[in-house]
Amino acid sequence: MYNAIITAVAGYVPETKLTNFDLEKMVDTTNEWILTRTGVQERRIETDMKKNSSDMAANAVKILCEKRGIHPSEIDIIICATVTPDYIFPATASIIAAKTGATNAWGYDIEAACSGFLFALGTAAQFVQTGKGKKVVVVGADIMSRIVDYTDRTTCILFGDGAGALLLEPSEEEMGIKDFIFYSDGNGCKQLYMKAGGSALPPSYETVSNRLHYIYQEGQTVFKQAVYGMAEVSAQIMKKNNLKSEDVAWLVPHQANKRIIDATAERMGLPKEKVMMNIEKYGNTTAATLPLLLWEYEPKLKKGDNLILSTFGGGFTWGSMWIKWAY
Repeated sequence: MYNAIITAVAGYVPETKLTNFDLEKMVDTTNEWILTRTGVQERRIETDMKKNSSDMAANAVKILCEKRGIHPSEIDIIICATVTPDYIFPATASIIAAKTGATNAWGYDIEAACSGFLFALGTAAQFVQTGKGKKVVVVGADIMSRIVDYTDRTTCILFGDGAGALLLEPSEEEMGIKDFIFYSDGNGCKQLYMKAGGSALPPSYETVSNRLHYIYQEGQTVFKQAVYGMAEVSAQIMKKNNLKSEDVAWLVPHQANKRIIDATAERMGLPKEKVMMNIEKYGNTTAATLPLLLWEYEPKLKKGDNLILSTFGGGFTWGSMWIKWAY
């Protein structure tokens, strides 16, 4: 068995910024209301309708390969986490491979909402640890602006667009992905989902006219579940691996709401100085959130740092992962 270590990380966000002040002109809200309840100041939006999730992801993967000094043809597997695939099928991972020149890679998509990237990373680690993949790319990419209803002030303030990618490779060093704990509960399905577009309610004139192809969320229910789920699973993985708060260099939390992040850090006994945060700049980028955090904080990471990744998403899905940083 090998250890699956992260050897490079990269991110991509569109240039266009949608600020809270812009949203004040679109829906009945204020900058102060958004900032105090969510921590979001602005988010990035892909305004070019000819560009899709695969384009953002391909940009991230190209940057990733350049940083690592490899050609995309050296990639063995691409796993893409997304809730906004280019198409229902084929898999966006296949399109990313084609757009980057990853001609020797096979791949597939994982859809677990905001937990998608972490679930994909746990899956990818198994390929590396068993020797089935030597260079495995995990991508989180979501173009949330395409499924956000900008007349709904409860959801349109939260989400942004972006993509992040990391490269997993085998190593004999005691680094990399050490452990993870994942959960899901389908009973939470209808508290956070898109009502139409799947086999349960296929697209029709009625579903489009009734605006059923956008994110629907029961905010208070999701908030309470997310606070409990993220905080408890993060504490659980620390306890399982005998990690104390002083052993943890960084909490890498999903960026859905600053209050959820604060509650998770408090449950783990971590000061704010150990908590990665970029929600103010990007909002909730769903599957892209965790790799974008690692991309931004990469200069601050040191070899051997203990990272706890934590997430919660629709489904409900939630989990945590312990990573020992390898460079």
